[in-house]
Amino acid sequence: MSTDPAQGARAKSTDHETTPESTPTEPPPQTPGEKTEGSPRTKLYVRRWFMLLLFSSYSLSNAFQWIHYSVISNIVVRYYNASILAVDWLSMVYMLAYIPLIFPATWTLDRYGLRVVGLLGSSLNCIGAWLKVAGVGRERFAVTMFAQTVCSVAQIFILGMPARVAAVWFGPKEVSTATSIGVFGNQVGVALGFLIPPVLVPNAADITVVERGMNVMMFGTAGVTTLLFILVIIFFKEKPPIPPSPAQASIFESEAEYSYIGSVKRLVKSVPFALLIITYGVNTGSFYAISTLLNQVVLSNYPGEEVNVGRIGLTIVLTGLLGSVLCGIWLDRTRTYKGTTVVVYILSFLCMTAFTFTLDLGYLAVVFVTAGALGFFMTGYLPLGFEFAAEITYPESEGTSSGLLNASAQTFGIALTLFMGYLVNNVSTLAGNLCLCVTLFLGAILTALIKSDLKRLRAMHSGEDANAESKTTAL
Repeated sequence: MSTDPAQGARAKSTDHETTPESTPTEPPPQTPGEKTEGSPRTKLYVRRWFMLLLFSSYSLSNAFQWIHYSVISNIVVRYYNASILAVDWLSMVYMLAYIPLIFPATWTLDRYGLRVVGLLGSSLNCIGAWLKVAGVGRERFAVTMFAQTVCSVAQIFILGMPARVAAVWFGPKEVSTATSIGVFGNQVGVALGFLIPPVLVPNAADITVVERGMNVMMFGTAGVTTLLFILVIIFFKEKPPIPPSPAQASIFESEAEYSYIGSVKRLVKSVPFALLIITYGVNTGSFYAISTLLNQVVLSNYPGEEVNVGRIGLTIVLTGLLGSVLCGIWLDRTRTYKGTTVVVYILSFLCMTAFTFTLDLGYLAVVFVTAGALGFFMTGYLPLGFEFAAEITYPESEGTSSGLLNASAQTFGIALTLFMGYLVNNVSTLAGNLCLCVTLFLGAILTALIKSDLKRLRAMHSGEDANAESKTTAL
């Protein structure tokens, strides 16, 4: 069986606690939420929620830095006297950096664990934010691009972590919900990235007003990321002393030697996971494309509505947050991984179609409604993909499987953003949106072909059965 040292240095963990010794007549005290009879022993810690909150917070700040230039792209073009393609690359560099660096990043996660990766992600995020402060100035676009590149490297140590944090710290009945909350934090950052920049950086004729707004936004971001980095240094932990679920206990106690390369090979050779890599990439890449180009797509039909572009983007993300959490709760209650994934994928395609054919009706209210529905299902799909992957690839590392999914998303994101951007600027907005409709339709078909083999769920049931049998024997 494959193992994952990042979840506890499986073979020789020094943190692993065993059941305290006791005399035959005096059983050890039982803590609420802790199993003391049978095997394996598991326990839930209250601090798991603080761990999730801390991760979600610095993930939020990194996501904000991804999109805060794109939502005011026309203002950024004028301020730096740069081309629209160059400004689009301020978003796409996040996607480009992920592709070559995902393998060393996931190796680091598997080899050194959550704390080291958390420190790397939050520190680079903080450094990039302060470099952006230095990048404010009409002749400093190169500095801004370099700063955004540093932030893009930081997100490599963030995007693949929600499923890992959830698996390492949360019990089997809450792991999907925890994953969705981890994704939730990232999406709140995107929401703020849509909402705040148009307010702080107005499209004013006086360029000094624009520069003043840029300074306020960059100094504020740098201050927040610095505080979060300090909190990560002080509070972010590797793992709980006792695993939270039978599936994690099995991994913690495994004696097999872990091989990262072997894990990657097994993952890419799995046909169901290979299909999921493609379908996740198509859906999430489409979301990246529409987020990056939202300013251009909406302004082509509604000139002068920069503030409303930000509000539409906020609507997409807020409804997506709701979809993400509801999908996580639904999975924890029903375990219908494939069925839920297929339905949500089809609804994403239908909402993209509705957005495409109603955009030019001249009613911003309609755009808000269709964009909100699109965000609900496209963002709601994100935790579904992570959790479905964790199920069909168990006991492989959640960090590795999530990393491969995100690498696919970045690849499709770059391709779809470039192609859609070309169509929007050289053919028509309708053609660009139709591009996403077609890709989502094909992705829905491939999703229906994925074979559902819920290995992690079986491991959880096996652990519960072992506990039940042990208790029966004791009686």
